[in-house]
This record gives sequence, C-alpha cells and structure tokens, in this order.
Amino acid sequence: MKRTFIAAALALSVGAAFANPDAVVIGAGGAGLSAAVTLHDLGREVVVLEKMPMIGGNTVRAEGGINAAETPQQKKAGIPDTIDQFYADTMKGGHNLNDPALVRTLTTHAKDAVAWLVSLGADLNTVGRAGGAKYPRAHRPTDGSAIGPEVIRVLWKAAKDRKMDVRTQTRATEIIMKDGRVAGVKATTKDGKVYTIDAKAVVLATGGFGANQDMLVKYQPKLKGYATTNQPGATGDGIILAEHAGAALVDMKQIQAHPTAAPDGTLISESVRGDGGILINAEGKRFTNELLTRDVVSAAELKQPGRFAWVFWDDATRKSAKLMDSYISMGLAVKGNTVAEIAKAMNVPAAELEATLKAYAAGKAAGKDAFGRADMPQAMQTAPFFAVKVQPAVHHTMGGVKIDTKAEVLNPAGHTIPGLFAAGEVTGGVHGGNRLGGNAQADIVTFGRIAGQSADAYLKTAK
Repeated sequence: MKRTFIAAALALSVGAAFANPDAVVIGAGGAGLSAAVTLHDLGREVVVLEKMPMIGGNTVRAEGGINAAETPQQKKAGIPDTIDQFYADTMKGGHNLNDPALVRTLTTHAKDAVAWLVSLGADLNTVGRAGGAKYPRAHRPTDGSAIGPEVIRVLWKAAKDRKMDVRTQTRATEIIMKDGRVAGVKATTKDGKVYTIDAKAVVLATGGFGANQDMLVKYQPKLKGYATTNQPGATGDGIILAEHAGAALVDMKQIQAHPTAAPDGTLISESVRGDGGILINAEGKRFTNELLTRDVVSAAELKQPGRFAWVFWDDATRKSAKLMDSYISMGLAVKGNTVAEIAKAMNVPAAELEATLKAYAAGKAAGKDAFGRADMPQAMQTAPFFAVKVQPAVHHTMGGVKIDTKAEVLNPAGHTIPGLFAAGEVTGGVHGGNRLGGNAQADIVTFGRIAGQSADAYLKTAK
C-alpha cells in the first residue's frame, strides 16, 4: 500500500504549545486525533503526545473500511442494513464475549462517526462487505483505496487547521494521580528531557500490543514467533500506564490473527476478498468461505499444506478496487495472462487451479457456492490473474483497559477513575473474542469522539 503523504507530512508538531492544557491525549492515531479534535471544538486546550516520529499509529495501515449501519451511503445503494443487524453481527463475530453495552454504543453511533468524518472532508462514498457482516457496511473511498490513510488525512488536516499542539517523539511515562484523580502526565522527549504537563483530564489512545512479542506471548504462548501487521509503536505502553494508574484490564488473552498477511508482514486487505477475491492452497484448491470471520479463516488456512494460502483475484476484481494495484506495484503479487501462467507463478497444479476456477464460476452462476459463500461479485474468469502468498499474522489485540459506554476508564471495583478516559485498541470489551473487519475504524472514531465529549463534560465539573 502506498503511504506517500504520511512519510512527508505527518512527522512535525503543529500549533502553539500549552504549558497547562485542559486535557492531554496520549497517542496520535485515529482514536487520539478524534478525541483531540472533538475536545478542541468544544473549546478545550489540548496537548497530543505521540512517541513515534510521525502520527497515525496503526490507523494508517488500515485498508478495508469503516463499518456503520443506516447511513445515507447505504440507503443510496439500496442496502437494507440496520443497527440491530450490525449489533448482532458484531456480537456473533466476537463469540458473544463482547460487552453488550459497548457494542450497542459502537453500532448505534458509528453512523455519526462516518458523518463526522465526511463533514471534515473524508471520501467515504463506497460501501463494501467484510467478513462476518450480513450486509455491506464497510465505508471507504470512492476508488476503493485504503480507509486508514483517508481517516488520518482528514483528522490531521483538522488538527493543522486548528493549530493544535501535537508533539511527536514524545513519550508519556506516567499518568499523574492526586487524591484519586488525574492531575497530569509525565513525558520524555527524544533527547531525554523529562517534563510534566498539568491537566485534569487524560485520554489514552495508544493502541494495542500487537508489535510486542513478549507481551503477546505472556497472554498467548502459542503466538511465539508469529509475524505482525502492526506498526512498531504498538507495544502496549498505554495499557501499562493505565494499569499503574489503577485501571482494570479485560480480555487480554483475546488476540486476533489476520489470515492474509504477506511474508513481509504487509496486510492484504479483507476488502480484496470482499470485492471478489478467493483463497487458494498449495494444491490449487479453495478450502473455505473467504468471507467467514478472521479467526475461522485463519484456522482453516493453518490446516493447509505449508500453513499458507494465496489470495487470488482476476482483472475484473482488480478494476473494482484501486487498493489491489498497490500490491502489484509493491511487487507482492504474481501475475499470469492465462490460468496456466498464474499456476506456474504460484507453483500450484494448473489442472487443479483450472478446475477450481470453473467450479467457482459455476457456483456463482447457480447462486450456490460449495463453501456456502453467498456474495460472489466476480466469476474469476477475466485475465490477467493475480495472487499474493499469505499467512496468518497477529493483527489486533482485543483486550485492554476496561471502559464504560462514556469511554471512562474503570478500576477493578468497577468505579470510574476521575479524569481518565480511553478509546481504540488500548481498550478491551468492544470486540470480544474476534474483531470483524471494518470495526476497528468504527471503534476508534466512535469512541475517540465519545472520549473527547466525556472529558469535556468531566472538565465542566472538575475542581
């Protein structure tokens, strides 16, 4: 995936510095920027701390879409989705381990998050389908390109337009507590300078721990040696900060592997399958319904010869989404002008691949797939053909800091920690035992906004 604007534009702090802001937001990904912009627009002075050299976190790596139900975009496309169905899909996808109240909040207000992003200038006019969803609800740019860079583009522009105080290469090292309430943050700059920011509210938006091998193995030993799709800064720092401040943790053992990561760890978006792509094993055969939930598809993939698969698509599928061209330009995809050519490039039996593709086309024509796949946008018959070798990799950590529906952080007794809020992958409870594709973007923006709103409400009463 191309991330051209990110490297060039996201590494600098902007705006005037506040010595004693109303609130500190820790983390400058989608959740943190959503909270910060919300707080600013409510009249609050905000400092954003980001330990990495650039903003964006894992959000800039997101490719599929942002889930929401009952949106104008769905209605225009004639998609009969409902918030209740979105809720049911999310609970089922999470094996009903999710916190129902958090899921109800997410699914009810995700449409507002999409509308808010659009109001900031986001292009979210295309609606696709991700695994585990009964209806298409993954909103993404018109050309089918990746969702994450688009979300960060508009949020970063909003931050710059507002001249917000965003400090990169600045690591939060402690949440300062006084009389049981948040009183500020200790931070360290890249050159080792340590300083304190006094503030009555803190929003944690530091992401998960998918890039922290030790932490992953601590909670799930079976993940030792797994590759990860996460950016290097996803090391669980915010979870540790919150725990030291008295926060409860939840669902820490719930860690998701994404079934389609390239050998170098590059995520091959679920939208490739949603737009028509299929999975082929080393024998040239399909082996699953590609639109089942990520945990199910990953498990099926690991049972295949060599414990890998190929994400396969044809030219008709490629033309439906710009995102696929990035995998080709990055050199991740092999190409064949005929089935025999692509089979050779994939090192699979040509006869088996030919039979697999004919069976899939016949299933599409009959409306009855051998693996129960209901949505088959393409027949996989239009040359040239493309494929990327993939394997499961750690993708999302569903566990983290325990919050309520107002994004208030809770202690082990279930009481709120005054002044402490959290949103995004640093939290647990929203996704349960498995996250559906498209729900991470919905989570970070929806709860990021709620965290900002709740922090503002708290500041109105804080002494």
